[in-house]
Amino acid sequence: MSAELDTTHDPALRSWVESANAADADFPIQNLPYGRFRRNHTDEPWRIGIAIGDQVLDLKLAAEQCPWPTDVAALLQPLAAGDLNAFMDLGPDARRTLRTALSQALTEGSEQGPFLELCLVPQTEVELSVPCRIGDYTDFYTGIHHATTVGKLFRPDNPLLPNYKWVPIGYHGRGSSIVTSGQGFRRPRGQFKGPDDPHPSFGPCKRLDYELELGAFIGGSNAMGEPIDIEDAEDRLFGVVLLNDWSARDVQAWEYQPLGPFLSKSFATTISPWIVTPEALAPFRVAFERSADDPQPLPYLDSAANRASGGLDIILEVWLQTAAMREADQPHQRLMASNFRDSYWTLAQLITHHASNGCNLASGDLLGSGTQSGPQPGQGGSLLELSAGGKQPLALASGEQRTFLQDGDSVLLRAYCERGGARRIGFGECEGTVLPAVAPRG
Repeated sequence: MSAELDTTHDPALRSWVESANAADADFPIQNLPYGRFRRNHTDEPWRIGIAIGDQVLDLKLAAEQCPWPTDVAALLQPLAAGDLNAFMDLGPDARRTLRTALSQALTEGSEQGPFLELCLVPQTEVELSVPCRIGDYTDFYTGIHHATTVGKLFRPDNPLLPNYKWVPIGYHGRGSSIVTSGQGFRRPRGQFKGPDDPHPSFGPCKRLDYELELGAFIGGSNAMGEPIDIEDAEDRLFGVVLLNDWSARDVQAWEYQPLGPFLSKSFATTISPWIVTPEALAPFRVAFERSADDPQPLPYLDSAANRASGGLDIILEVWLQTAAMREADQPHQRLMASNFRDSYWTLAQLITHHASNGCNLASGDLLGSGTQSGPQPGQGGSLLELSAGGKQPLALASGEQRTFLQDGDSVLLRAYCERGGARRIGFGECEGTVLPAVAPRG
């Protein structure tokens, strides 16, 4: 994640797309995230676009109808073909070059503006999908406040296991069940056993939960057997999305020892559709610091650059709307807010550790950050924390209560970066709705 600022970050920069100039816009000209879309009610091929204000810039049309310098035209070709993975393979220099060109073309008074006006589609008129081919998915456990709170529920005297502060803990998830914002998913069925039950049972999950996370997309690949040094790790990050790691807590408690989560996590993972690039996040880099009382990262997970600016100041929120709230036309209610700067490990450290054994990462691979809870009461990034393991129901403004999710509940994740002297950057929405479990046959 290059921390260098350039003309594309100028907070005074304005776009001829007027909606991008609103102070609370998620997608100002300083953002320019990538997504995959097609127009509603069509069977046209999926294509790559850039979110700008409340519009999508169709990069297939932009490549065909707008004049570009030769080098920029070449960079647009894989995007025009709808292949974001091929563009990811080109590396960070290509991404930065295209960002500069798109920023200039979308700026007020641009000579390319009249051409690109014909390449815009309102976001309300498009269908969005997972933005690229996801080959593999790994979910980490970097939220120390989440790990501590959950650990206390099961191990009051020893909430963190000995390895937590030394190694970024993760498990291999399932890429095939990752879906984009706006899609519902079925309540999973699984095997679970209560503490007083004589034997396990099988049926719909009773303790369904969400987890507030970031997702990091890999750009570029390393050969099998070749680690990625911490100094090079940030060049392998293509961008960041919001990620909801839906969790069946009762299934998880029964299955997770000794090999970790399996069916309790693989039924659905929801991500936001727009990939926010490292360049857009550059103004919000912060120092990565460990308490002197904590073990410092081993040398392979440490660098001067990572200490100086490896963290990210991203505000994260969870909102909930029940079926009854929706029927009464009541909006989502905010349950909590936290900040990614409290993560125990940086994204560069996750990439470096993942490849430290020679694991070959590839463009489009997705790394989940783990649940991002805050240090204060009420900042839990899951219902498991906010309800103290189901013992303290949350009171909602509608008069309802929740310990875990019920059918019809809609969970909405939001995130944004704000800082003086920089333009607000948003991530869009990451929303999923719980549908009833599939009924058994017979």
